[in-house]
Amino acid sequence: MATAIEQADVFVLGAGIVGVSVALHLQERGRRVLLVDRGEPGAETSHGNAGLIERSSVVPYAFPRDIATLASLASNRSIAVRYRPAALLRMAPWLARYWWNSAPDRLDRLGRSILPLIERCIDEHRRWTQAAGTEALMRGEGWIELYRTRQGFDMATRGATELAAYGLAYDLLDEDALRRLEPGLIAGSVSGAVHWRDPVTVSDPGAVTRAYAALFVARGGLLKPADAASLQQENGEWRLSVDGAEWQAPEAVVALGPWSNDLVERFGYRFPIGFKRGYHMHYESADDTAPRHPLCDAQAGFVLTTMQRGVRLTTGIELAGRDEPSDSWQLDRAERIARQIVPLGRRLDAEPWRGARPCLPDMLPIIGAAPRHRGLWFAFGHAHHGFTLGPATGRLLAEMMTGAPTLCDPAPFAAERFLPQARSA
Repeated sequence: MATAIEQADVFVLGAGIVGVSVALHLQERGRRVLLVDRGEPGAETSHGNAGLIERSSVVPYAFPRDIATLASLASNRSIAVRYRPAALLRMAPWLARYWWNSAPDRLDRLGRSILPLIERCIDEHRRWTQAAGTEALMRGEGWIELYRTRQGFDMATRGATELAAYGLAYDLLDEDALRRLEPGLIAGSVSGAVHWRDPVTVSDPGAVTRAYAALFVARGGLLKPADAASLQQENGEWRLSVDGAEWQAPEAVVALGPWSNDLVERFGYRFPIGFKRGYHMHYESADDTAPRHPLCDAQAGFVLTTMQRGVRLTTGIELAGRDEPSDSWQLDRAERIARQIVPLGRRLDAEPWRGARPCLPDMLPIIGAAPRHRGLWFAFGHAHHGFTLGPATGRLLAEMMTGAPTLCDPAPFAAERFLPQARSA
């Protein structure tokens, strides 16, 4: 007797913020969606970030091109950027493309391509805030960029002025003005700061993602544990083994973040994904000294932010293989500086959390159809902006999949930019 096959309209593979957002948007457009993940929603990369919905990040994170910065990074003693030498050699072609795309004219073009998603990032989160019950987790006071030297603050002042054309709201803060906003700061630790007022922040990004997933289920969506590696195409349909049952759907979305290449390689795709790893640790802190806003030490590349568990310290970039063993060097040194800025108590986590940001060398994610497989769609490679852009990405991809007018031109995000010889199947 043949095994019964369950039917869905779309499989969404990956229940991080991007996959959950894709599932919700497709559900709102009448699709029966099966959302799968091998673990709990929001438990991986979506859990470990600084919780910024980064409306002010209108310029992509570029590869440094000035000699002084490159020389300082070459010593491998920078807290903001650290690398494993062997990984750096493996990543050399990716780094070269990243450097090339960071030239001012190309960076401007790439920034304008992703700007419509950045501009809508807060609104797309807020469309679910009330229904998902995440209002208490969200804060609307923006975040603060700290500078420990006068020279750094002067450069930041010039940079903020240049961004005025984007209509961003910000305040330049001397030490006295900063202490009025952040009375817990240790006196004399900071020369000045930029308060970016547009961004929204959250006190538990993993909990926000889980709340969105719960909303998807409450609205009738299907969320099940499964291994995306079982995906296969058969007679024009996508098949997936889920909890001992076989499912099929005419469409499937790959939203597996740093694990996306592992799956799409089986279908003949391999995209130039590099990994910028990051760590976090939580600390005890008294209510009167805990940060009232997320505080970014721009020179050391870390963020201090008050989360539900305690004050979270998130590190900058580590260029390393996705699954290489952890290295506490950046976190330990960032903690030393952080303790000179804000009073921190004991560590609350047994071990530092580690995650890997999936980054493409042109600083844009892949959002759109697979070039060679009808009904297969991609949504991954968001680098530093996965939590920021998850809901906006979900909307754009759902519009593409349902033939609706799109909120922006999707062409810059097409997979074909890395597969110039691809043909539709």
